[in-house]
Amino acid sequence: MATPPTFASLPLSPALLPGLDALGYSSMTPVQAQALPAILERRDVIAQAPTGSGKTAAFGLGVLQALDPEAVRTQALVLCPTRELADQVGKQLRRLATGIANLKLSVLCGGIPLGPQLASLGHAPHVVVGTPGRIQELVRKKALRLDGVRVLVLDEADRMLDMGFEAQIRDIVKRLPKDRQALLFSATFPEPIRLLASEMLRDPVEVSVDSAAPVAIEQRFFEAEHTRKAPVLAALLLRHRPESCVVFCNTRRDVGELVGSLGHYGFTALGLHGELDQRDREEVLVRFANRSCSVLVASDVAARGLDVEGIDAVVNHELPTDVETYLHRIGRTGRAGRAGLALSLCTPREMPRALAIEQQQGAPLRWERVEPLSGKPARVPQAPMATLRIDAGRGDKLRPGDIVGALTGEAGLHKDSIGKIDVYDTRSYVAIARAQAVQAQARLRAGKIKGRRFRVNAL
Repeated sequence: MATPPTFASLPLSPALLPGLDALGYSSMTPVQAQALPAILERRDVIAQAPTGSGKTAAFGLGVLQALDPEAVRTQALVLCPTRELADQVGKQLRRLATGIANLKLSVLCGGIPLGPQLASLGHAPHVVVGTPGRIQELVRKKALRLDGVRVLVLDEADRMLDMGFEAQIRDIVKRLPKDRQALLFSATFPEPIRLLASEMLRDPVEVSVDSAAPVAIEQRFFEAEHTRKAPVLAALLLRHRPESCVVFCNTRRDVGELVGSLGHYGFTALGLHGELDQRDREEVLVRFANRSCSVLVASDVAARGLDVEGIDAVVNHELPTDVETYLHRIGRTGRAGRAGLALSLCTPREMPRALAIEQQQGAPLRWERVEPLSGKPARVPQAPMATLRIDAGRGDKLRPGDIVGALTGEAGLHKDSIGKIDVYDTRSYVAIARAQAVQAQARLRAGKIKGRRFRVNAL
């Protein structure tokens, strides 16, 4: 097997090297190796790349290389379909930009108040990451100027079109300089994406990363009537006992019903769908990422941008209508050299979809039988952590170290009982080993964090 090319082989600015070191990047992924040379030459690029392929670093390095940090104007615009993906892209770009002094990056998305975003644009950010609707709104209010943009990135372009953002995207692109570079990344290449690319990109370099299922993912299929899928899924979760599992549903209604069914059996399950308000979405994602929730039941659009390490298993509660979506779903497990497990429940009506997957993979699918669960099981595996919400955040100058100090000091916890900590503007979340969570909450309520008392609630 050929050795993957390294980032050292690229003509990168020295200011980008600390960021690569901080992220532990040395060898390039296939999409990075194929796309970055053209991106760094300021060519337009259209790339087909699945989740987990390293595309954010590919376009991120191109964006940061093109910046002039001394020029106080918006020079790069990254459009994403959801706030969750925009937040993750923003975080990774900030880490890549560790070596660039005085870089300002703003994440501007809908679902949160407009006022603070308007105030933040008094000093123009070098890089803007956001959702099309909010970016269009800020541009129309003349709060965000795009006449200095050098690089435009359309990330997860197929999902942006699926979510109805085409008109906003076209309106935004019309306001950009004609000589800007354009980079389009998409998991699939349907005809609307090709049409969009033909109108917005100039002589683009085309990159395509093989989206065949990774060999590290073990795929198993189970025939089940629709009305029996919940007890079959419960039986599979008891058999495999994944600590972290994503179950994909095709509709929001199925998400809600399945969360209720799994809760009845005793599983710690949460739902993620497009009808949740922003705060609830954030809390669901925080709890799943910090291991306070074992099973995340999600629709495809809601889970777009989900970037959680160490997902043990992916379940298709219903097979998607196309093979690309199937591969996109199961690609969330088995990353970074780890083994992954993909379980798919299939009704007789869904058999043509299973046959399409079999044809694409060129090998017979592995079919197994499992007895549906009858009754409530006695010992259901619980999530190892529990989450406490502290009603204080960055606006209160609270840092993760302050929370750790309060927990290991006045609260008397050992540091090994403390998990992931997420600090937002007005609230913070800390994962505590489940057996110590009640004690930690009581002692935090009775004590102080950074010399002050804050409300602390268990989620």
